[in-house]
Amino acid sequence: MEFIEYLKPTMFIESDAPAIRETAHFLATGKNDVAEKARSLFYFVRDEIRYNVHLPKLSVQANKATEVLKRGEGYCVQKAVLLAALARALGIPARLRFADILNHRLPEHLLEMRKGSNLFAYHGYNELYIDGRWIKVSAIFNLDICKKHGFVPVEFDGRLDAILPEKDRYGRPHIEYIKDRGPYNDLPLDDIISERKRIHGVADFYEEMMKQKGGYYGT
Repeated sequence: MEFIEYLKPTMFIESDAPAIRETAHFLATGKNDVAEKARSLFYFVRDEIRYNVHLPKLSVQANKATEVLKRGEGYCVQKAVLLAALARALGIPARLRFADILNHRLPEHLLEMRKGSNLFAYHGYNELYIDGRWIKVSAIFNLDICKKHGFVPVEFDGRLDAILPEKDRYGRPHIEYIKDRGPYNDLPLDDIISERKRIHGVADFYEEMMKQKGGYYGT
């Protein structure tokens, strides 16, 4: 069947790792159906794994699900990898999906770091197979960040698509999806690095900045 490959562990989506399995089964405790379990996983990744773009992104280790879980923070791709791993650990078919987006509400310090560009190539989110269909979910911005910046938090009922909204809480343009890059069974790290270099001139603005400044640059 079409979703079988999306149940298996991979290099990055380590759904068979003890820490991933323990976390997934703990979050599923008392949940009666797949939608409820998926919803519990979604909110854990959304709010308990803090969104942070100021992290290493180019190494294999930095993007593994176990590392993201241990670290307790990540950017969109890393959070999507973790959600996929947790879902697969519960027998919920899950895959990564990527798109190029424009973030019209990018904070000034990030816009400066990114040399004025609000284009994000290979923005990562998920698709979960529930009730016979693939459902898009984006567990990216934690609630605290949404409150701080006036974003509309993504809410997930376990059954309907839940992706980043077009407008913020005040009706201003927020996320614009401009190119769909399709679904993946595992993280295509080399492709992401190559394409971001082609589009942006650097593989990652944060790591480029770190070469010059050193240290940790928080949100």
